[in-house]
Amino acid sequence: MKDKRQKNISITTTISDSETVNAVQNFKYDQAKIREVLSHMIIVHELPFMFSEYELFNLLMRTATPHYQKVSRTTIKKDCIASYEIEKKKLMATLNDVNRVSVTTDLWKSDQKISYMVVTCHYIDSMGNLQKRNLNFCEVEPPHTGLVICDVLHKCLVSWGIENKIWTISVDNATYNDVVVRMLKENLSYKNKLPLGAKLFHVRCCAHILNLLVQDGLSEIQDVVFNVCESVKYISALELRINMFSEIAKQLQLSSKKLVLDCCTRWNATYYMLSAALEFKDVFPRYQHRDFNYNFLPSEEDWEKVHVVCSFLEEFNEITHIISGTEYPTSNLFLTQLFKIKKMLKNADVGSRSYMVEMVKKMQFKFDKYWGDCNLLISVAAVLDPRNKMKLIEWCFREIYSPGDAIVHVTTIRETLRMLYNEYVEAHKANSEKDASGDTQKEKSSSMNNVNVKGKDKVRAEFTSYIKQVDSIEQVKSELEVYLEEGVVMCEDDTEFDALKWWRMNNLKFRILSKMACDVLAIPITIVASESAFSAGGRVIDPYRASLGVETVQVLLCAEDWLRARHGIKRKAKVSELNLF
Repeated sequence: MKDKRQKNISITTTISDSETVNAVQNFKYDQAKIREVLSHMIIVHELPFMFSEYELFNLLMRTATPHYQKVSRTTIKKDCIASYEIEKKKLMATLNDVNRVSVTTDLWKSDQKISYMVVTCHYIDSMGNLQKRNLNFCEVEPPHTGLVICDVLHKCLVSWGIENKIWTISVDNATYNDVVVRMLKENLSYKNKLPLGAKLFHVRCCAHILNLLVQDGLSEIQDVVFNVCESVKYISALELRINMFSEIAKQLQLSSKKLVLDCCTRWNATYYMLSAALEFKDVFPRYQHRDFNYNFLPSEEDWEKVHVVCSFLEEFNEITHIISGTEYPTSNLFLTQLFKIKKMLKNADVGSRSYMVEMVKKMQFKFDKYWGDCNLLISVAAVLDPRNKMKLIEWCFREIYSPGDAIVHVTTIRETLRMLYNEYVEAHKANSEKDASGDTQKEKSSSMNNVNVKGKDKVRAEFTSYIKQVDSIEQVKSELEVYLEEGVVMCEDDTEFDALKWWRMNNLKFRILSKMACDVLAIPITIVASESAFSAGGRVIDPYRASLGVETVQVLLCAEDWLRARHGIKRKAKVSELNLF
């Protein structure tokens, strides 16, 4: 009886010990999971490392989980770095399976007086979806010459193992970028042949070109812009002036809108400033009666110029919204916007206003400088939109070019499409032969291991081999010819149409052409995706975190981009990035 009691006690003790071990293991797992999620929250929401030590945060966590243990800022920083390394490995594995990538890059100087380069990669994932990831946010030491920037950029590409997969590089119109692109093209083409002999390699940012175009036009009324800008600055400088201005606006029962401060580097910021000030044009002279130190009052003639110019630039502002969206559009959408700009400049109602004549003339000159020659990438991308095909090219080019030039440019587009498609056909054949060779080796190995293979299995294997050989041979009529000969796709709501989705749905019919189309449509026509990283950079490197090291800055900003994609968290759209008061 005693032995039996001891045995039961032993069993009970064993079970109790087992439960304790499981509890301890679960506790450790929970703590590790909490720390992982906490590091993600710190990174994605741009919180300071000190957040993990906040008293009320820890009270909240202990309320939710009584066994929660406080995490120090030093530990959470290490956890953030670990999360960065984990996500980096995942991204490298993803990029390893991608055939072609496009890159956008730009420079930014922080309040630390350190120049950073952001490198953003754009590609089509295995599910056929368009993706973008910030690869690097690294320091660029002076001098910022084309050679130095090219070396830093090339080093980034090599570190990610994508130097042989580069399809295009999109940059702004800074002079040094011409040197960067030329040198990078030479470095990359030394070992590998770039598509189309690198004709599509250099992509100029459409948003920057449009900005230059309108800025040149606005220079015709720079004296008016100066007066309005100085008026807004003067009134916004003191709370007393703001209140006085607002009181007059209320007395006149004007809109509750507010004045907008200008940003000299963005033309649409100037447009917002002018259009907002125009609504308060009757307030400014009344304000001057109360403040004799205000000396920048625009005249009635000035306000007339502002009204005419703002009316003219309204459609340009809509185009800027389309091509500068943070959820940037695919490259097939830009030709119609170029066509719209050309048509607006051609049909502008300048009347007898000399300033409008000169303004339109300057804008037309800038348009012809950057887009006067046939823009291959934008045109090729437009053709690969099944709603357009060559019909849109033929229709648009009649407006953009003279009849003789239009024919030449249309022919150039056709020839470019054919050459690019042929390169994809050759690549497809090479891959098919490689796969067939691999299958043959597998079949030989299998036959050696399985001597008694049934006859019907051998026949099936021979037939499969035959199909693969026939399949690798291009048909009499190519997929490109079939695609172009078919009618355009008509849809009731163009805003909901997704060209990439259409190609995914038709990839069995156009196996080679669909791959080419997706690669082309994924090419970014602006560097907005890279520039948006600078907004996050400005928040992360705030006055209270100015001592962050450059490596830590890269960890926080790149990991934020990756983790947002992992958790499906999009940035909230702001009403405006302009300064309002």
